[in-house]
Amino acid sequence: MEPTLTLFELNALVRQVIEQTMAREYWVEAELSECRESRGHCYMELIEKDEQTATPVARASAKCWRTQWLMLQPYFERTTGQQLHEGMKVKLKVYPQFHEAFGFSWIVTDIDPTFTLGDMARKRQDIIRQLKQEGVFDLQKELCLPTFCQRIAVVSSQTAAGYGDFVNQLAGNELGLQFTTQLFPAIMQGEQVEQSIIGALNRIYGMIDNFDCVVIIRGGGGTSDLSGFDTLALAENVAQFPLPIITGIGHDRDESVLDMVSFQRVKTPTAAAQLLIDNLALVLHRIEDCELRITRSAQSQMASAKLLLTAIATRIPTLFSVVRTRQEARLERMAQTLMNALQRQTEREANRQERLAAQLMTAIGQRLVRENHRMELLEQRARNLDPQLILNRGYSITLFGGKAMSQACQLQPGDEIETRLKQGIIKSIVK
Repeated sequence: MEPTLTLFELNALVRQVIEQTMAREYWVEAELSECRESRGHCYMELIEKDEQTATPVARASAKCWRTQWLMLQPYFERTTGQQLHEGMKVKLKVYPQFHEAFGFSWIVTDIDPTFTLGDMARKRQDIIRQLKQEGVFDLQKELCLPTFCQRIAVVSSQTAAGYGDFVNQLAGNELGLQFTTQLFPAIMQGEQVEQSIIGALNRIYGMIDNFDCVVIIRGGGGTSDLSGFDTLALAENVAQFPLPIITGIGHDRDESVLDMVSFQRVKTPTAAAQLLIDNLALVLHRIEDCELRITRSAQSQMASAKLLLTAIATRIPTLFSVVRTRQEARLERMAQTLMNALQRQTEREANRQERLAAQLMTAIGQRLVRENHRMELLEQRARNLDPQLILNRGYSITLFGGKAMSQACQLQPGDEIETRLKQGIIKSIVK
């Protein structure tokens, strides 16, 4: 019957085997799925993924003790310009360690930053290649700053010293140029850089008519951990943004993809502010130059006009005399013409009046003859209608109430009627 081992004894045996068979150090390439510091030590979780499916095919834990980490960390960050973070590919020098109580892990003794730089460069080139294939890589370069670029949307951390430097630089410019700024807070370091800046750009787009350009600034922090500015999604958003975007991320060792696709890249927030000041100062100088040229042109034209007026003034008396003589003669001709026209018109009107008077007398005589004849006819007709003529022939007229009666039914018993004869009047009572 085989002997039974305790767990500690079994783990001690594993430790002994590992120490005897894997006594040397190994260089390993892996991706960081987690990286954190605790009490000066660095704890890492390593992972390897299938290139086709991105499915993890291997995992392991790694540690870098404080004494070693104090030397490796600044060297790595100084060389790469970034901190170790999730998703980064690294090349580590490790040896195996198995502890009876804590299990297995790899102990890191060295890091090759050139491997990480190569991977970062490859990712960057892949992003640049895709942006160019999409036709958006140079879109920002086709824009131009507005002539009066004074309304600035700022994407930055609210507490960043670089933001304060930017605002102070704009406000304190020597020419007294006026700018208005509005801050859109964003996380400018770490894994949330991409989504934070994209969110700020979306808010700016919602009120895009209020701004002339966008400034993305970061200054005031370390030069490490700039990977958030080398992402495809952020580059696409910046490249296709309709306003010019100026970047002043505060590092000059490497140019990020964000810098490449932006309208213009400067080293620091202060430099971004100075760029805007210089742009507006150039506009001011152009305005002042135009003002000076307009003034000089106006003065020159006024001088020429003054000389012309002086020359004209010396000729006015002579010209006035000539014009006066011509006008007086013209007026005399016009007066004579008018008098002749009036005389001819008066003669024509007098002749016309005489003709009208003769015609009127003839018409009046003819009208009087016609009216006299008409009156004679009317008089004859009136005499023929005289009732007395009827009475003279033996007829009578019966009146009631002064009106002639033609029917007996018009009278009532007791009515008094009057009968007129050729000679005399008879009054009767109806029975």
